[in-house]
Amino acid sequence: MLGASLDLPVYLDRLNREVARLNQAEIRQWADLVFDAWKNGRFVFIIGNGGSGTTASHMAEDLGKSTLRPEDLKDEAKKRLKVLSLTDNNGWLLAVGNDCGYDQVFVQQLMNYGSRGDLLLAISGSGNSSNILAAVDWANRHGLITFGLTGYSGGKLKTMQQYGLHVELDDMGMVESIHLCVFHWVLNDVYARINREGRYR
Repeated sequence: MLGASLDLPVYLDRLNREVARLNQAEIRQWADLVFDAWKNGRFVFIIGNGGSGTTASHMAEDLGKSTLRPEDLKDEAKKRLKVLSLTDNNGWLLAVGNDCGYDQVFVQQLMNYGSRGDLLLAISGSGNSSNILAAVDWANRHGLITFGLTGYSGGKLKTMQQYGLHVELDDMGMVESIHLCVFHWVLNDVYARINREGRYR
């Protein structure tokens, strides 16, 4: 844990340097894929474990609500982004985990919900979580688009995903923070495109 050995100013400087090292084309690709899902009426599914699981919930909430202008929230005719975090169905997670194994908790949901052309955002700091890999494998074989969010070396996910953002850093906390920080730019970019605001007027 970097924060255990680095004083605050040094930690923040390191965080800034890691953000500056990101591949901006990967971030723009992420935004493009989410916008395309909205444009084409496709679902966006998000998965992750632990801290990445709560990041999945956060992303789904923001993409569902905050891609709309406040005045459009009650507009039943407004086209909306179809987005779902597969980390949030506790009953299903527990039943599948108990009956089939934890590696099946996401892929079993995708078998019910997923269709060709949908987008799967798969978050795994290590890139080696078995339930993430099972879901990405199924998605790739069934015509979904897969985008991985990884850290460390990227693990197996980095080799399986079709697209992705890699934070090349051996610190889970900072990796998770960077994933969520960059996501908010993606969210804002998609919002601007959907609503033709800012640089997309």
